[in-house]
Amino acid sequence: MTRKIILDCDPGHDDAVAILLAHGNPEIELVGITTVHGNQTIEKVTRNALAVATIAGITDVPIAAGAHRPLVRESEVAESIHGDSGLDGPVLPTPTVELDPRHAVDFIIETIMNHEPGEITLVPTGALTNIALAVRKEPRIVPRVREVVLMGGGYHVGNWSAAAEFNIVIDPEAAHIVFNESWKLTMVGLDLTHQALATPAVVESIKAIDSKPAKFVLELLDFFTESYRNAQGFDYPPVHDPCAVALVIDPTVMKVAKVPLDVELTGTLTLGMTVADFRAEAPADCNTYAATELDHPKFWALVTDAISRIP
Repeated sequence: MTRKIILDCDPGHDDAVAILLAHGNPEIELVGITTVHGNQTIEKVTRNALAVATIAGITDVPIAAGAHRPLVRESEVAESIHGDSGLDGPVLPTPTVELDPRHAVDFIIETIMNHEPGEITLVPTGALTNIALAVRKEPRIVPRVREVVLMGGGYHVGNWSAAAEFNIVIDPEAAHIVFNESWKLTMVGLDLTHQALATPAVVESIKAIDSKPAKFVLELLDFFTESYRNAQGFDYPPVHDPCAVALVIDPTVMKVAKVPLDVELTGTLTLGMTVADFRAEAPADCNTYAATELDHPKFWALVTDAISRIP
């Protein structure tokens, strides 16, 4: 059965790949793309989303801009990873896709409320500000959402600090709201996404597609490889965000553990840490899960297949 998703993102090289995966996979109906501050400013990531949609020929999916800053804190961007534009490397086209006039938060609420309960899955791959604001503005969306599958956090490792992952720590209050709602939530964090490496074999498989979207992805990966090597010492870059989309498409692409999760808001050294309590079997009423182990070949087969389907 086709799964309807709203992809809430901050493109971003890996967000761009997530958009292509969601658009190109026949098991996904992409009902909306919303943007949020994160990898770069809201103006830049929104422009990037429109450019990716232009490259992929996404003309019938609303794209709405959302929160320009965190709920409480000052904004941070990931220029060291994504560059000044948020999508450095490729030469981006002038967008031919129009921006939806609604604020992303209103779009999320309206879309969920206009569908039957259990139809919409939220896939946030940036800061959780839009999702938190939507919950606070209209709490009736919570039981109507099928599930939340987010890219963010990690139960053993951080990347923006020793303990915290970027998407969570740039708006930890928003993350705390989203993690503590009653919906089913799966954290696809760094423990999983650091397994999603774009190895030379992966690059060759994308190169073999020989299409405009494939060449765009190769240009993304060229820049992403260098930035990750320089900033974090990776030989090959982890392509985080499409992992969350892949889990919605095919739950067998990764192993997932039921575990209580929460977000640290007060620690001097651990602000934004996503704390997973693996000390005992999760209680029956636990509604949070953490992804643990990726089937690397199956994941990249999903990505390359989706790219190959986009003219």
